Amino acid sequence: MNKSYICPVEATLDLVGGKYKPLILWHLSDKTLRFNELQKIISSATAKMLTQQLRELEKDGMIHREVYPVVPPKVEYSLTPLGKSFIPILSQMYDWGLEYLKNKNICPNCSMVE
Repeated sequence: MNKSYICPVEATLDLVGGKYKPLILWHLSDKTLRFNELQKIISSATAKMLTQQLRELEKDGMIHREVYPVVPPKVEYSLTPLGKSFIPILSQMYDWGLEYLKNKNICPNCSMVE
């Protein structure tokens, strides 16, 4: 995060805002995943968009990218302590959104559904 912020909400949204960033963080909350695994889970994300969001999360210190020196290259993603600190907030957002959808008689159908 290279900008200077005066609003905490603006800083948070800039860090984790993006169509797929919350989903990436959610799915890395309890495991390490490779790119192809993330792409299967978040199937609506194009490879280009997923790569972009992963790079931004890595740049901002939310995820760790581990590259193994093998052929073909093996790359795994996991949460950093900063990324892990956001999981309770994501969980609360999930709970709030689930109640919202229930009140609208909408059945949730996304990769975050447990």
